[in-house]
Amino acid sequence: MTKSLVIVFVKNIKLGTVKTRLAKTIGDYGAFEVYSELVKITEKATENLAIDKRIYFSNAVVEDKWKGETKLLQEGEDLGERMLNAFKEGFKDGYDKIVLIGSDLPDITSNHILNGIEALEEHDVVFGPAEDGGYYLVGLSKMNTSIFINKPWSQPNLLKLTLQELQQHNRDYGILETLNDIDTYEDLIASEFYKSNQKLQDKIQQLND
Repeated sequence: MTKSLVIVFVKNIKLGTVKTRLAKTIGDYGAFEVYSELVKITEKATENLAIDKRIYFSNAVVEDKWKGETKLLQEGEDLGERMLNAFKEGFKDGYDKIVLIGSDLPDITSNHILNGIEALEEHDVVFGPAEDGGYYLVGLSKMNTSIFINKPWSQPNLLKLTLQELQQHNRDYGILETLNDIDTYEDLIASEFYKSNQKLQDKIQQLND
């Protein structure tokens, strides 16, 4: 029987440190409100999964989020090293299918995560592409260090370069549905997440009046 693990990377919701590109348009308080809502969506997407979970916070463990789940701190100099260390820990502890997601996706559901786990039946590596050229999910069925090292994090060519490198080494990978994360004001106002959340619209309007 395979043993699966879902890793969630969460930035601590601290004013002035989350969604900094978005904050340039709607301010730190607005970005704080948006990210708080996105974390709630991520929590909801994972809460009913009958799969082990580990929640990795960026700076400090928050006890009132993901109650009952294993909570840890991210370790490493950059995002790649932090993800690599989380995967290493998972494989060391006996998991053989691991997917890692971020926490800024308005459209993520438990199905996207389950699809990632399922894809690892056939592939060594799986990615859920984000529309900005990065990825919202990465999954491994065996350790692959190279995808986390010397990569252009937060740049629009991240996934393209990662896939090119895998192809050069004849490494197998799978691709899931593309989703849009929210990094800019344009991302925000185009999203159903924002259009359907009147309360959030009102808050951001008030903050920017």
